[in-house]
Amino acid sequence: MNLHEQKVETAIKMRIEIVTDTYCPDVNGVAMTLGQLVDGLRSFGHLVYIIHTGGAGGKGESSVKSVPLPGYSEVRVGLPGKGKLSKRWSRKRPDVVYVATESPLGMSAIKVAKKMEIPVAAGFHTNFHHYMKQYKLGKMQDTALRYLRRVHGLASCTIAPSPDVRDMLVRDGFQNVYLLGRGVDVELFDPQKRCAKLRMEWGARAETPVVMVVGRVAPEKNMELAIEAFDLMQRSVPDVRCVIVGDGPSRELLERNNRHIHFAGVQRGEALARHYASADVLLFPSETETFGNVLLEGMASGMITVAYDYAAARLHTRHGENGLVAPKGNPHAFLKMALQAVKINQLEPLRAQARESTLKLGWGEIAESFESCLMTIVRDAGMPIGQSRRRRKLSVRTLFLSDIHLGTDASKAREVIDVLKHTRCERIVLNGDIIDGWALKRGGKWRSIHTRVVRTVLKKLEKEKTEIIYLRGNHDDFMTTFLPIALGKLKCVSEYIHTTPEGERYLVLHGDGFDSVSTGHKWIAVLGSIGYDTLLNVNRIYNRYRKWRGKDYYSVSKAIKARVKSAVSFVGRYQEKLVELAVKRKCSGIICGHIHTPADEMIDGIHYLNSGDWVETLSCIIENQNGGFEILYYDEFLSRTLPEQAAGHLEQPCFDRVLNENIADRSMVDSSHRADMHAS
Repeated sequence: MNLHEQKVETAIKMRIEIVTDTYCPDVNGVAMTLGQLVDGLRSFGHLVYIIHTGGAGGKGESSVKSVPLPGYSEVRVGLPGKGKLSKRWSRKRPDVVYVATESPLGMSAIKVAKKMEIPVAAGFHTNFHHYMKQYKLGKMQDTALRYLRRVHGLASCTIAPSPDVRDMLVRDGFQNVYLLGRGVDVELFDPQKRCAKLRMEWGARAETPVVMVVGRVAPEKNMELAIEAFDLMQRSVPDVRCVIVGDGPSRELLERNNRHIHFAGVQRGEALARHYASADVLLFPSETETFGNVLLEGMASGMITVAYDYAAARLHTRHGENGLVAPKGNPHAFLKMALQAVKINQLEPLRAQARESTLKLGWGEIAESFESCLMTIVRDAGMPIGQSRRRRKLSVRTLFLSDIHLGTDASKAREVIDVLKHTRCERIVLNGDIIDGWALKRGGKWRSIHTRVVRTVLKKLEKEKTEIIYLRGNHDDFMTTFLPIALGKLKCVSEYIHTTPEGERYLVLHGDGFDSVSTGHKWIAVLGSIGYDTLLNVNRIYNRYRKWRGKDYYSVSKAIKARVKSAVSFVGRYQEKLVELAVKRKCSGIICGHIHTPADEMIDGIHYLNSGDWVETLSCIIENQNGGFEILYYDEFLSRTLPEQAAGHLEQPCFDRVLNENIADRSMVDSSHRADMHAS
């Protein structure tokens, strides 16, 4: 067993979540660095999940909403995601969070982690405040620095890529600054990948010097100095060829004004490695880098590098031995070094030394340092590493769920799956409106998450031998034509008699038969359902606005219900009719759904139970092993199933802000959902 295999086998495994505005396949130093760190952490056996902007990505990733940076469309800025993050981390609490970028998304991630007492590290990858001058916003530099200091001040620590940046941050008042260097993939970036065909495309003969700039073509990269260096080098050696690899907001203007320069655009992977190896000199004129991965890639490719003496160059370049460096902020010295570098035949030893000096800068060691840093802040926070992700299962006799409304955007399908996965029971009763056939008929979308609910139920049936009782409701009345039907332990019926361990009988049915509109005026009920969906959409949009304004959640439906007096009387009549039916059937109680109003009360000696819904209240009914019943809300379910240290930090409420409304509304009927309430 080698050392790496031994490390994977013996190391403590962490659940690590990374939040970033940029990730692979984006072409920039931050995305590349994160990709290498993630690969390293996963190879050590850690569970790593990335939340990023851009496309959906692959397994272990998810994307969030973002907007393009004005004037720089290829850079996307993540929007605040407090609801999504708190919802996810409450279900799957990470041991530690790493926030790579200080955007509104990053800020919200740090705030959520801090509120939930999850250790969080913030990366300092980009000198955004130094960019202000390049974009003629110098007066905002102090404001930008204060914002960065505030963001990083909320984190457990800040991780800097070089001693220069660490020292700068400490001078600027940042606390708990850790140092994490950078590596280079010496197998990918190799002088052996030199390509004669590619050089011919640039118009370069075998002995022709090729000078290259690699990176974002933007003002903060000091491209004007690079162009000036190109011109001086070409006057000194007319045969020299100049290549710029990359893209950005300055490319169009530079390409139009510099026809003698070959603009190669964005290159990735092997193509990028061939470009490096096929050139001879790398110019790195930027003065705003936190590190400068490009420099190491050029050195590994055997290039003569010209850079300012800071960040990566100060760490890894020895002037006159493996590269050329100029004092930072001295463009004349930089141009002098560029003119010296174009004499490539005289500097051949530098190329070999540049390659040699990168051979020990592997990403594996950097990933180990990153792992150690994350473990340190977790231990400093007093959190037990690797235990937070173990969920307990709630053991009950019977689980009653109703009104999930799969096929609608409002359905909280993920929460239903979570309840099913973390409940151990003999029987699950699905009490109507599980699938919303009405919504699907009028164009509702059946999403993959809805299929997962069905699959999870069937898995309970197959793997755990759980009995499944499916009662039809009014929204899934398409089942009526073939009821009753039994398929092994799966039974589909219109009503069901449930017997407790003590022999008490409970009548279970959806309850729409006691809704005069649903039974006698279906078209009005359908209109009411459409109105309800519209109200939910308005509620979401309005509360996004309130959240942006910094205001608390406001329930539109609660305000409406408070003004609809007939709603209360409807519930009373609805309950009375069901209680009368229970008496006629000689039952001790009745369990229903339909009106989205959780209830557990005694009415004229009959135990009346309503399981609520999975659109707003996120509630169900459980029967304990001794036969006792109780209403269980999703937030309470999480408290019972999360480990003690995670449950103690559970945000209340935190699921797309819906529970704010649910807690206040648990004793009230959703008048907008039932059209007959409007008609009463």
